Amino acid sequence: MNGDLVAMAVFALVGAITPGPVNLLALRYGLDGGLARPLGYVAGASESYGVQVWLAGVGAGLLLGHPAVAQLIQWVGAAYLAYLAWRVATAPVHGGDGAVTPVAPGAWRALLDGGIFQVLNPKAWFVAISGVALFVSVDGGDKSALTNFCVISMLGCAAGGAAWAVAGGMLKAWYAPPRRQRLVNRVLGGALGVTVIAMLF
Repeated sequence: MNGDLVAMAVFALVGAITPGPVNLLALRYGLDGGLARPLGYVAGASESYGVQVWLAGVGAGLLLGHPAVAQLIQWVGAAYLAYLAWRVATAPVHGGDGAVTPVAPGAWRALLDGGIFQVLNPKAWFVAISGVALFVSVDGGDKSALTNFCVISMLGCAAGGAAWAVAGGMLKAWYAPPRRQRLVNRVLGGALGVTVIAMLF
């Protein structure tokens, strides 16, 4: 069983720490500075991902196997991601004193952003379904395997998102000049926009 847990942890962490839209936004929240907004965003994304893994384990994977449902999630997710990309790319900058205008006004909004975006992220659904197929289905419906995988997936998502948010926090001083704020906001917004195109095509 310990070998299974290690394999689950490696799968979860590799999937969570690699670059992707959720982590790009974690980086941007880290650039906001402080603790509440980045923590809220990472917590929202992680909790949502745990729910996705659980739903995949109890049968949502069958529902997502229907092309119309999968396409609906893809289009709704792409629309929400495009909205977030625009918000990041056009976020106002702050002058001289080093303060940065946050991409979201508070921790609760960041929590909501993380939760909603993760739910509408088709990639997260397909990774969750793949992980369930690898680590849960082979156990013949053993509920403890699904519970373990849900918890490990949430922790992996939290670790991956936190790493990107911490990286953003470390770059905060470099990011302070308005010219760099504009540049980083546009690059991150553009990268999220490219993700939308990749999702749809």
